[in-house]
Amino acid sequence: MSKFDRTFIETCRKILSEGTLVTDERTRPKWDDGTPAYTKKLFGVINRYNLAEEFPLITLRPISLKSAVDELLWIWQKKSNNVHDLHSHIWDAWADENGSIGKAYGYQMGIKHQYKEGMFDMVDRVLYDLKNNPCSRRIMTNIYNFADLHEMALYPCAYSMTFNVTNGRLDAILNQRSQDMLAANAWNVAQYAILVMMFAQVSGLKAGELVHVIADCHIYDRHIPIVEEIIEREQFDAPAVTLDPSVTDFYDFTPDSVTVENYRHGEKVGKFPVAV
Repeated sequence: MSKFDRTFIETCRKILSEGTLVTDERTRPKWDDGTPAYTKKLFGVINRYNLAEEFPLITLRPISLKSAVDELLWIWQKKSNNVHDLHSHIWDAWADENGSIGKAYGYQMGIKHQYKEGMFDMVDRVLYDLKNNPCSRRIMTNIYNFADLHEMALYPCAYSMTFNVTNGRLDAILNQRSQDMLAANAWNVAQYAILVMMFAQVSGLKAGELVHVIADCHIYDRHIPIVEEIIEREQFDAPAVTLDPSVTDFYDFTPDSVTVENYRHGEKVGKFPVAV
C-alpha cells in the first residue's frame, strides 16, 4: 500500500464524513448544463510526502506522469501561457481563440524582477539561490499577482512554492487556494514532487519533504459516487520514479527524463464531468 494512497483515502473520507456541503448558488463553477457545481469541503488541509521514502503516485487509478510533467514544464520551464505549447488539452476550456489563458501561470513565472545581483524571473531566482544561498529562508515563488488577476482566464490554484534547504536536503511547501480531489489532487502532488526532485538534482541536493497546504479542499457533488468507489479499491505499492541522472540544467529536463518502474494500479476512471 502506497503512503500516497493512504493519505488520499484518509483525506477523501474525512471530507465525506466531516466536510460541509456547500449549496450556495453564487458559486462560480458550473456544470456543462449550466447548473451550479456544489461541493463538499474541508478548510485548511495539510498533507506531507517524504520523497526520500517513496514517490507519491496514486495506485488506485492510473496517472500519466509524463503528461503531468509536460504540464509542469509548460509552466515552470517554458513559462508559457499558450495551450499550443502544451501537448494535452487540459487548459483548452480556459483558452481564447489564440490559445492564450491570459497573464496566468507560466506568464507570471517569466516576469523578470530586479535583485541586487541582477534581473531574474522567479524560476531562475530559485535556481540561483539553491546553489548560491542555500541557507536563505526567502526562496519562494508566488504567481498570485493581484495586478494581473483581471487578465487571467483562471486565478492560480497552486499559486506559491517555498523552498528550504537543510543539510543538503531540499524540502518545499506547495500552497493551493483550491483543490478538486478527484480531478487534480493526485496530478498536482505528482507534479510538484517531480519539481522538487528536479530542483534538487540540478542544485546538488537530495529531495526531501513536500508539504501540501490546501485552503479549500473539496469533492464536487457529482464526483462523490466516483470518489466513494475509488477509495474502496485495491491498493498497490508505490512505483519507483527516477530522473535521468545526466541532466544538470533544469531547462534540459523533458517528460522523457522521468522513468516510472513497477507501476501497478487500478482501472482507469471513466469520463467524469468537470466543473468550469
